[in-house]
Amino acid sequence: MSLYLRIAWRNVWRHRRRTFLIAIGMGVTMAMLVLYDGLIGGFEQAIYGNAIQLLGGNIQVHAPGYSEKAGRKPLLPLDDPEALVRAAESQPNVVVASKRIVTGGLVTNREGAFAITIVGVETDKEGRITPVSENISSGRYLLPDDGDVIVIGQGLATAMEIEVGDRITMVGNTTHEQTRQRTMTVIGIYDVGVPSVEKGTIYISLAEAQSLFGLEGQVTEIVISLKQIGQEPGVMDALNTSVPGYEVESWVTSIPDLKKTMDMKTGVMSVFGVFMLGIAAIGILNLLMMAVFERTREIGIVGALGLKPREITFLFLLEGILIGLMGAAIGAILGTAINGILGIYGLDYSQFANLTEYTALISGSIYPQLVPLKVLKHAFTVAIIAALAALYPAIEASRREPAEALHYV
Repeated sequence: MSLYLRIAWRNVWRHRRRTFLIAIGMGVTMAMLVLYDGLIGGFEQAIYGNAIQLLGGNIQVHAPGYSEKAGRKPLLPLDDPEALVRAAESQPNVVVASKRIVTGGLVTNREGAFAITIVGVETDKEGRITPVSENISSGRYLLPDDGDVIVIGQGLATAMEIEVGDRITMVGNTTHEQTRQRTMTVIGIYDVGVPSVEKGTIYISLAEAQSLFGLEGQVTEIVISLKQIGQEPGVMDALNTSVPGYEVESWVTSIPDLKKTMDMKTGVMSVFGVFMLGIAAIGILNLLMMAVFERTREIGIVGALGLKPREITFLFLLEGILIGLMGAAIGAILGTAINGILGIYGLDYSQFANLTEYTALISGSIYPQLVPLKVLKHAFTVAIIAALAALYPAIEASRREPAEALHYV
C-alpha cells in the first residue's frame, strides 16, 4: 500500500502544471459551493432572523395556561420574571431577555376601528430585539418614562390617516376582562416594510401598559433574542431546568407559518444545491478523465513493465484521490477566506431590499454564515467525486493492451 501511495504521490507531481490546474479547478468549484452555503445562511439570518425578532423573538416565556388561550392573548402575570431574565441572560447564546405585556385591543378614530396587538416594552432593551426602534420614519421611539404616548406602524398610520402628534383612542382588557380605554398621542411611526405587521402592532412603554391594564410591577411575557436561528432548543432546555413551571416556546411553534415558509425555502434551495453539486461533479469528472486519457501511452509502459490491470487501476485511483484531497483543501481554504471576508464587510443588498415584503427586513447588507460542518461535507464530497471520476478512465485505460497503448497518440 505504501509503495503504491509513494508512486502515486510522485506521479501527481510529475506534471505540476496539470496537477495544479485540476486541483485549482476543483478547489474553485468547492469554494463556490461553500460561498453558496454561506450566502444562503446569510440571507436566512437576515430575513428570517429579523422576521422572528419582529414577530416575537426567538423564545417566549409565559405563565402556565397561556397556550390554551393564546388566541386571545390573555394577561397572565409571570410569578418571578426577574429570575427568568437572569436565567436567560446567563446563557451564552442569549443576546438579551426583555419583559413585556402583550394583549389584544382596538384603536379608533374617525376612520374606524382597527384590531391591534398592544405590546408594552422595556424601551432600553427592545432596541436589541426588534428592528422597530431603528426604523422610526417619523417622530421618535419610546422612552422608559413615557406615559400616554404610542408608537404605531406606517400601515396603521396610513389606514387611520394620522401623523405624529395626532391623538387616537386605544381600548384593551384588564386581567379581570374589564375594558380600559385611553386616549394616546402618536409619538412615533415605524416603517419596517411589512404592512401586515405595521398595521397590526403598536408599542407603548412597559410602565404605561402596567398602569393601563392593572398589572403594577408585573409582566405577562419574557421575550428572548438569540445570536442565531437554531440555538433555541439548548436555551429552552436550560430554562426548563433552572426555572421550571413556565410555558417556554420558540418561534417554531408560536409562528408556524414562518416555520412552514422557511422549510419550503430550504427544500427548494436544497434542490438547487443538488443541481450545483451535479454540475460540479461533471466538471471534476471531465478534468480527471482528460488527465488520465492523456497518459494512455504511460499506462501502456507500466503495463509492459508487468503491472497487472487491477494494480494500474489502483495506482490511478490513488492519484485521483490525492488530487481530489488537494482540490478539497484548496476549496476549503478559498471558500472559508471568501466567506470570512464577506462576513466582515458584508454584501450590499440595499438596492434589492424593497423587492418583496420579506427582503424589506434586510437592513442593508448580507453577511454570509460560515458553517464548518458543511465545509467538511463539501470537502468529503469533492474527494469522493474525484475518486469516482478517476476510477472509470483508469479501468478503461488499464484494459488496453500494452502494445496498443504504447502506440496511442
